[in-house]
Amino acid sequence: MKRSTMRGFFAACTSGVMAAATLTVGATLPAVAADEPAPRYTDVSVHDPSVVTSGNDIWIFGSHGASAKSTDLLNWTQHTVDLTQNKNNKLFTNIQAELKEAFDWAESDTLWASDVIQLPNGKYAMYYNACKGDSPRSALGLATSDKVDGPFKNQGILLKSGQWGQESENKGEIYNALVHPNAVDPDAFFDKDGKLWMVYGSYSGGIYILQMDAKTGKPLPNQGYGKHLMGGNHSRIEAPAIQYNKDTGYYYLYTSFGGLDATGGYNMRVARSKNPNGPYVDAKGTAMTSVKSNASKPVFDDATIAPHGVKLMGSHVFTREAGSPGSGSGVGYVSPGHNTWYEDPKTGKMFLIFHSRFPDTGEMHQVRVQQLWFNNDGWPVLSPMRYAGETAGRASAEDVIGQWQVVNHGKEINTTTKKSTTYTFRSGGTITAANSTNSVGTWKISSRNTANITLNGTTFSGVYTPVWDPQYSSWSYGFTALSKDGTSLMGRNISLAARSVGTPDGSWSFEGHLNDGSGKSAAATTTGSRIGTSGGTASYNSGVQGKAAYFNGSTGIRLPDGLIQGNSYTVSMWLKPEALTEHTPAFFGSATTERWVSMVPQGHSGVSGNAMVWAGTTWYDAGTGKKLPLNQWSHVTFVVKNGAVQVYVNGQRTHNGTGFPNVFTTANGQFALGVNHWDTPFKGSIDEVKVWRSALTAADVQALAVK
Repeated sequence: MKRSTMRGFFAACTSGVMAAATLTVGATLPAVAADEPAPRYTDVSVHDPSVVTSGNDIWIFGSHGASAKSTDLLNWTQHTVDLTQNKNNKLFTNIQAELKEAFDWAESDTLWASDVIQLPNGKYAMYYNACKGDSPRSALGLATSDKVDGPFKNQGILLKSGQWGQESENKGEIYNALVHPNAVDPDAFFDKDGKLWMVYGSYSGGIYILQMDAKTGKPLPNQGYGKHLMGGNHSRIEAPAIQYNKDTGYYYLYTSFGGLDATGGYNMRVARSKNPNGPYVDAKGTAMTSVKSNASKPVFDDATIAPHGVKLMGSHVFTREAGSPGSGSGVGYVSPGHNTWYEDPKTGKMFLIFHSRFPDTGEMHQVRVQQLWFNNDGWPVLSPMRYAGETAGRASAEDVIGQWQVVNHGKEINTTTKKSTTYTFRSGGTITAANSTNSVGTWKISSRNTANITLNGTTFSGVYTPVWDPQYSSWSYGFTALSKDGTSLMGRNISLAARSVGTPDGSWSFEGHLNDGSGKSAAATTTGSRIGTSGGTASYNSGVQGKAAYFNGSTGIRLPDGLIQGNSYTVSMWLKPEALTEHTPAFFGSATTERWVSMVPQGHSGVSGNAMVWAGTTWYDAGTGKKLPLNQWSHVTFVVKNGAVQVYVNGQRTHNGTGFPNVFTTANGQFALGVNHWDTPFKGSIDEVKVWRSALTAADVQALAVK
């Protein structure tokens, strides 16, 4: 595809994206996408990827002659592999012969990060580069082809670096590696007016930019190395790529700080400018031309450059806790970087495409794709999980409330993974530490999916988005946000991810009505003081979430007949009793007047008056050892699975037994809240009643119990 100033203008090379607003276009996933199919991936290895399109194919080209293509950003096909694996690289007829001049100058037999872009004449321009590796002796050249997959024909070397004791590309200047660039890591792009530019550089004298001739793909004359944008004094900054966002009006310069190996601390950063050739600044307003290592300090002085640039993502892990699914230390990335960008011309979705290593896997690297948005301050924010086909549509409180693992990426060039911290995002918008009720922050949803999060005194702005959580193999929710000074915060909702079941078979939230929210059951109705009597009116008051059903001690609510069928089921609810009387039910189900199950807030003397689940026919007392407090919300769940019964109060298992009777053997059982056939009706409030015809896990119940 030919790149233009229009949306179809796709930058090639080691970075890029065309602007998009915070919200994307497309089919919106449900609030919790539990019923969406699991994504399927085919992974490839292309170090230092750079993107370009051809027809429906999205191509990436990288270091050592590797390349791959995809049509969906999930499944990739390897086209060429690393030259160390196969010297007969089909991107060229004879790569060693055609690029001999570059290899000889660089004293190397391989290529570094190649970049491909389509020129206005339809030809594909490959900016190849070779580097000695232990010094900035490099050659950067141009090859062209009529087809994206070659064969490319060499058009000659454009720039050289590492001319020790000799004149550099800047006429009259002897090459100085502290000031002049290493001629590698090119990224060619078109600006908003259709002019072609190339940004490049790695370590050494930093990142430079040249204006190019769009007809030939070569630099315009008399520029030397071009204009300095950032870095120098051998600072570990490389892999530049520039994206223009028409909605913000800024050009975004992506770079990678640190070293690319597993212990090198590679991380992706960004700065922005109103002009393609700068000056670029970070979120604090720091001029990036001033960001370079201290020449008086030892080489590769990271401490001086680390505070600068907006750090989007570095090495991190969302930790796998004991007893949770999966293997290894958790889910995350090690030294992610050298990103390119892509914008889908049909949906407007934007992505960063990069290589990464991974926790517990050493130097093995693969390509990863992460969706990208721009926050209200006009800075890019990156999804906490790899792209799985999701769209960031309307987020709800149900998507956010729960246990979250949160990673603060900070500003360091961290050479070990930053580990997640667990917080609870509670109803009402407060955030507490995992096992505490003391507030450490707030959360809010605005403008459909905008994330406004304050944590430990710092405010972050970003996006809530559906994510596929690979550890739990389930859809969940995540957020990505930036602070005013450019610190990145990411999180995943592990309460949602841990749920092993989808939609309940009956769900009543009592938001001013008795309708079922699952779409699987009928609406509830009111009753008199017994399950079989008519009467009563629905009444509502303040609930755990929104409104709750209020019970005045003389009426109840009748749930649909046949709600539970079989010997495996789960009943979950929030209770706020105003009075406790022996045998009074909160939930009641009966096959006959002799065969029944009752959740009783105050049990008989045999369980010391504690809350219990009680069964008739074959008598069974599932005492909890817990007294439910008056005028406070308590979460109660009981799970039956083929004779085994577990009862939970506020997410903690308080009873675990066997021999529970099989009561609901027919499809005509009767069910109610607050009333049964005999006893005093319940007085107080009930909210968020959910019933499954399956047995939930302990993790499922704990997720439901988060207030």
